[in-house]
Amino acid sequence: MSLRNKILFFGWVTLLVFPIPGFLMRYFIDDISLLEFLEPQNIQILPIGLGLEFGFVYGFIAFLLMQAPFFDSVPMKIDKMVGEMNLKFHHGIFLSLCAGVGEEFLFRSGMQPYLGWLFTSIFFVALHGYLNPWNWRFSIYGLIILPFIFALSLGFNHFGIWFSIAAHFSYDAVLFTFMIKETKTDH
Repeated sequence: MSLRNKILFFGWVTLLVFPIPGFLMRYFIDDISLLEFLEPQNIQILPIGLGLEFGFVYGFIAFLLMQAPFFDSVPMKIDKMVGEMNLKFHHGIFLSLCAGVGEEFLFRSGMQPYLGWLFTSIFFVALHGYLNPWNWRFSIYGLIILPFIFALSLGFNHFGIWFSIAAHFSYDAVLFTFMIKETKTDH
């Protein structure tokens, strides 16, 4: 199985499996069903629009910051990994959707109501490997993304899950788009 197929498989797992623990916790503890998240009154345009805009802007800023020479000596840069996967634009959009939906239902909707926004945010960034005490340069990227995740968590509290999903999706989509485009122009 190629690296691209593996990452796409993990995208499907993230989309379809990650939400399950969050839905189960909310159902058994708070008596909230999956269908309540999908009811039209819970899917509002304003939070989704604000999330898309916020994720787009933060993704663009994060990409610019990651272009600093400081990050050149990071042992395995994210953009290099994306280049090795030989992803196309539609793969990046798909993976962004998977991460936005799957991870936000797990972390924001599933864990955050019980563990709090601060712990869940730090845990989320650390779990992605961005707070690495053995690679302080990579941890600097973690410090760039941490305020974004804080904002997703607080936005979830104020606007709901669809804000967080939209912001996460657009942030990842911006980064994937730049990295895929960069990879194509390098070859």
